[in-house]
Amino acid sequence: MFVLLIIAFIFGSQNEQLITLNYLIAKSNMPVAMAVSLFTMLGFVLGIVFMLFLKLLRPLKRKRDKG
Repeated sequence: MFVLLIIAFIFGSQNEQLITLNYLIAKSNMPVAMAVSLFTMLGFVLGIVFMLFLKLLRPLKRKRDKG
């Protein structure tokens, strides 16, 4: 997993072009490297949170099914 993150950061650091991100209420310009890093880390963190949430729900579901 960390190897993929490192590859994403290396890929992003090689491209110094600016991109424009349009949000619902705002707009920002940032380098491609920052966007790749930001969205890679965001995806990684969301994946970890989702998996921890599922691991916490599994014991509760087993208790509910038994009782």
